[in-house]
Amino acid sequence: VQLQASGGGLVQAGGSLRLSCAASGRTVSRTTMGWFRRASGKEREFVAALKWNPYYADSVKGRFTISRDNAKNTVYLQMNSLKPEDTAVYYCAEGSRIITSRMSEGAAYDYWGQGTQVTVSS
Repeated sequence: VQLQASGGGLVQAGGSLRLSCAASGRTVSRTTMGWFRRASGKEREFVAALKWNPYYADSVKGRFTISRDNAKNTVYLQMNSLKPEDTAVYYCAEGSRIITSRMSEGAAYDYWGQGTQVTVSS
């Protein structure tokens, strides 16, 4: 399984970005896909996940939307109303045997993309 994350960049606070995670070797509609992020000097944290239903961290709920395009085998993270505290390297991940209660746990995922930097200026 290979995951290719893209779409990061520099944006002003209040702006939007859309991250993409193209998967190969796994069908995104049949597995759990997640987004995590790691800010400089901080631990990795859960952002969002999707299998049958979307699931979000409280810090991004209402601002971020996870979705997938089955034809492109790609998962997206639409990020709106960005804040400086959203600045981080964002990673997509895949796990084929994740129960709902563990979707926010990075250790439950089997494969990870290379990360894409998101920087939000104030």
